[in-house]
Amino acid sequence: MIRLVATAAVALVVSATLASAAPPPKSADTESTAVLVRLTVPGQDTVSLGELQWPTSTTSDVQSFQYPDDGSIISLGRSRGSVFAQPGDAAAAQSFAEVIVLSLFGGEVVAARVTASASAGASARSVGADVSASEVQGLGALGRDVSTAPGSTASLEDWGSLSVLSVSSGTRKSGPPGAQGSVDGLRVRLTADHGGLPAGSEILVGSVQATAVAKLSAAPPASTTNPRPPVVRPTRPAAPEPDVGDDIPGGPVLVAPEVSARFTGGGYVFPVYGTASFGDSFGGPRPNVPGGWHHGEDIFAAAGTPLLAVADGTLHTIGFNKIGGYRLWLRDTAGNEFYYAHLSAYSPLAVEGRRVEAGDVIGFVGDTGDADGGAPHLHFEIHPAAMAGLGYDGVVAPYPILLAWRRADDVSFAAGRVYIPSGPGSATLPPPGAVLLQADDIGSTSGLVPGALERALSPSG
Repeated sequence: MIRLVATAAVALVVSATLASAAPPPKSADTESTAVLVRLTVPGQDTVSLGELQWPTSTTSDVQSFQYPDDGSIISLGRSRGSVFAQPGDAAAAQSFAEVIVLSLFGGEVVAARVTASASAGASARSVGADVSASEVQGLGALGRDVSTAPGSTASLEDWGSLSVLSVSSGTRKSGPPGAQGSVDGLRVRLTADHGGLPAGSEILVGSVQATAVAKLSAAPPASTTNPRPPVVRPTRPAAPEPDVGDDIPGGPVLVAPEVSARFTGGGYVFPVYGTASFGDSFGGPRPNVPGGWHHGEDIFAAAGTPLLAVADGTLHTIGFNKIGGYRLWLRDTAGNEFYYAHLSAYSPLAVEGRRVEAGDVIGFVGDTGDADGGAPHLHFEIHPAAMAGLGYDGVVAPYPILLAWRRADDVSFAAGRVYIPSGPGSATLPPPGAVLLQADDIGSTSGLVPGALERALSPSG
């Protein structure tokens, strides 16, 4: 029977010591790498799953994996990874790996989810690295729960050890500016033969690294008194352009400035930081979009203005399409969806599946997609969870909600208008239920005087 050693001193050893925070070497370049699982056996070829390195391999989506065929050593469910890097004077890199339903050695080590996420950005203005989104859920070893705090370790009887979330991040402000973040989600090292593997074998689960090193030009850097980052015009996709539904992942990434958002009573923030203007164009004719009408609101602001996550939630569907340009979706913790389009660039937080908090900078105002050549603005949509069954048409008018968020008040999604198509393929708005032709003020009329209201409402009254 396999069990943890009963002696408390050796059964479970937990350490809060993290990997040293060191900046990237001066010779380093902007890069990002990720791996879902790697098995290293002395004297044998390495077995790996989801090895990614920008730009040769950028995404991995695995339905399931077993090694060997019976899964007696490694077994996992659907898992995915992605990497991105942008060299230059505003360098950025991001790397992500997520492993679901992990089992090692026939269930001796298990985890519900292992998430490794690292991002880094560097420019003349600022440098930064973030590994805080990395986490391990539901971790157990030999029938016992194991701490998932970064830097924790656990002994596996007399045959091995388990390390949890070995994280490292560091920055350098000059020579040249650089930042680096790395995460090893789980690492099992064998000190004795076990489960068909010899001593010295190692299993690494969820490992990522992101390095950003600014390549500064000879020109002096822009004044640091301007809090907004420089706008980098993204390169348009090569011809032919994609159809409306075709996505091109990735996009330019800029280092996010430090901003402070004001919350409403419900925990939401206005999506554009600083000076912005908007009207009420929801439902207006738009011949170039499905349905033929405007599904959101256009919020106008200077190019490069930071865009904020309106709520705590998860980012998804990040990339380029013909109409929205560089765009993304944010799903909040209640299941409501928010759509951002026409971005000029993303922040390092804009990683597929990344969890963000309300007020985080996730992108920057631009004019990509069908807004090319027009005034820079954010196209913003609100899709409440209660209307998910209506798909693309399950939207509400953003105007009253945006007004409330701008005032730092709170408003129910029910305050918005709802458009439900009148029939399959309909591209017209439904006819109004009533039209106001005339209005009279009856506020001074007393309802206590017999006949007063009747006279006020009569055509002659």
